[in-house]
Amino acid sequence: MELKDVLAQVADGTLSVDDALNELKKDSYEDLSFAKIDHSREARIGFPEVIFGERKTPDQVAQIAVAIYQRSGLVLGTRADAEHYDAVKAVLPDAVFYENAKIITVGEPKEQIGNVAICTAGTTDIPVAEEAALTAWMCGAEVHRYYDVGVAGIHRLLDQVEDIRKANAIVTVAGMEGALASVIGGLVNAPIVACPTSVGYGANFGGLSALLAMLNSCAAGTAVVNIDNGFGAGFMAAKINRQTVKGRES
Repeated sequence: MELKDVLAQVADGTLSVDDALNELKKDSYEDLSFAKIDHSREARIGFPEVIFGERKTPDQVAQIAVAIYQRSGLVLGTRADAEHYDAVKAVLPDAVFYENAKIITVGEPKEQIGNVAICTAGTTDIPVAEEAALTAWMCGAEVHRYYDVGVAGIHRLLDQVEDIRKANAIVTVAGMEGALASVIGGLVNAPIVACPTSVGYGANFGGLSALLAMLNSCAAGTAVVNIDNGFGAGFMAAKINRQTVKGRES
């Protein structure tokens, strides 16, 4: 039974509180033997469970996608490949594959609100940035992209900064020395979600230098996610954006 149906029946007196609790416990997850699908996650945090495709078989991803879609009508799968997509497409024909971002989606958000800016230092950071952008979009945010605005040619960033300042949350995606987060953080009022990437030469240590630079940023209002974690950055930015919009409406 859907959560809204349970609440409606409690409200009109056709379902007791104890019976409602039993329904909620029963429907809190669906056991597929290899995975337990957390159907109550959307009610708790505002978005259905997300599929992490890496190291899952195509069949596992497809079964999970069907289970989530049947309950929420919205599927987001990350770290997916073409084989995962083919399996999902076979059972959910409306599935879309964003190869560069390694993302599969089924369904679209009902709204795009507010303003989330996704900024990259370079072109090679775009795959991680697209993971962030598509995640934020699926979470209902209006997304604006500002790519290849790194500090090696800072005039490119300065040409865009007035538009970037309009955002409620800003994701900065950068490898190498990871300086973009600090530079943008010193120019804008919105919270920064900094995402280091593994782009760089040997001393970059697979993104560790960018991660440490972002963690040590002196630009107040900057938070950092893990290396190449575009999903985490996009999800956090979307949450900040939604809370900002709600605050303005109240």
